Amino acid sequence: MTGDSASSPLNVLLASPRGFCAGVIRAIDIVERALELYGAPVYVRHEIVHNRRVVERLRAMGAIFVEELDEIPAGAPTVFSAHGVARSVEEAAAARDLPVLDATCPLVTKVHVQGRRYVKAGRTLVLIGHAGHAEGIGTMGQIDAPVHLVSTAEDVVALPLATDTPIAYVTQTTLSVDDTRGVIAALHQHFDDVVGPDVADICYATQNRQTAVRDLARQSDLLIVVGARNSSNSSRLREIGDEMGVPSYLVDDGSAVDPLWLNGVGTVGITAGASAPDELVENVIAALAAVRPVAVRQLDGVKEDIEFTLPAQLRRAMAAE
Repeated sequence: MTGDSASSPLNVLLASPRGFCAGVIRAIDIVERALELYGAPVYVRHEIVHNRRVVERLRAMGAIFVEELDEIPAGAPTVFSAHGVARSVEEAAAARDLPVLDATCPLVTKVHVQGRRYVKAGRTLVLIGHAGHAEGIGTMGQIDAPVHLVSTAEDVVALPLATDTPIAYVTQTTLSVDDTRGVIAALHQHFDDVVGPDVADICYATQNRQTAVRDLARQSDLLIVVGARNSSNSSRLREIGDEMGVPSYLVDDGSAVDPLWLNGVGTVGITAGASAPDELVENVIAALAAVRPVAVRQLDGVKEDIEFTLPAQLRRAMAAE
């Protein structure tokens, strides 16, 4: 895999799948359609997805991004981000009569439903996720009961719960089966009665991208992940490369590529987080090509054909046009 000359051709391998998932495509589509229907401005609570380029493009179209509902004028069209929101946010929007389009990923909504079902069955709920992440905050706020957040096996041991407590767990969708395996094992080891969702309920996009990046890393001297630093799934892709012993970097776009990374490198693997548009991958390839001649090849991988429907009120408004 390794090249000896700074001028020798650089093999560039592209992971498949990479980039946008169905939930991200749906969320961006909701903002774009809302702007078409209602005109600018349309207000979006939190970044619609965690990618600066996407946010900047939508802002240029007339979207205004806010963190709190009180920043939104009365009656203004409002979009909730793909990460989901707490019930208190939904109630506050209803109290102000804000016309809301909910761009929460359907797979995140599924986690909310699972969590409420477990609590209704009398179980104490554990969320496997990252503290401070928008999705986790929304999920915890969707459950009308205490939710215990854990990220590691050590967190499980530190839970202030008796070992005979009936436990149920749900997971943040940006985590894969591999990411949660150790924490789930710790739950089963520490508590007598533990249930959780089927493996098939894990977010398909997260699992597919992590499987693809492992295949990519095995064939690469260097790994570049295109994505934002506040994107949990993008950061995890970079971590996987590091864990496999491949120098790995997370970049917003080609401007962050350091030519020194390519010294002694024959093959560069490129993937992208679920909120990164493919134009940024092309931008990274162009940056590499400015340093060395490149030969680009896409790896075989899982074909994704999942699509999520738009919110009913948006479909009705579009049909009435």
